[in-house]
Amino acid sequence: MKVSEAVATRRSVRGFRPDPVDPAIIRRIVAAAARAPSGGNLQPWHIDVLAGAPLEELKALMKSRVAEAPRGEPTEYDIYPKDLPSPYRDHRFEVGEALYGALGIPREDKLGRLMWFSRNFQFFGAPVALFCSVAKVMGPPQWSDLGMYLQTVMLLLREEGLDSCAQECWAIYPQTIRRFLSIPPERMLFCGMAIGWRDESDPANLWPVPRAPLESFATFHGL
Repeated sequence: MKVSEAVATRRSVRGFRPDPVDPAIIRRIVAAAARAPSGGNLQPWHIDVLAGAPLEELKALMKSRVAEAPRGEPTEYDIYPKDLPSPYRDHRFEVGEALYGALGIPREDKLGRLMWFSRNFQFFGAPVALFCSVAKVMGPPQWSDLGMYLQTVMLLLREEGLDSCAQECWAIYPQTIRRFLSIPPERMLFCGMAIGWRDESDPANLWPVPRAPLESFATFHGL
């Protein structure tokens, strides 16, 4: 698969088949993605990967945890800026409405949307989960390095025919994940990621994901 094909076909998949993934593929991708750039070659990412019994244990834990604390725990960072301005607020609203529209869950069905959102914490049925954490001493430049590493993982997954969903929602349960993964106090959780084989019949995967037009975000100088 060409890189351009991997970019074009990557999407946040929210419905996976239960088929297992060869552990050797995941190990190879997690290692190869470390070729992603990082300022000063700091390589600030730390990765935990779960499958099999450990993943099932976490899923069982999260079922009870979400029921006990549906609003989550005190977070260690803001997933979105407070008072998110336009057009970023508009992009977020648009993609949310497109997803729930495809699922047939209207805006007034708050409980239905909340219940569907809770599927995040079951990794949408994916057979592999990945978590990324980072040392607390790192700043915004190093957090951008995390994004480059994770994007590299997602594109390499596409090369293997696999799909993913990067999940910052895990940041609302930082204490639970810290205890489960034994993340040391000097590091903090950034995000999770669901990994597996896309369920082509799931309506959550069938709607077109909107993107802003080029002229809305790019200015070209001298070309």
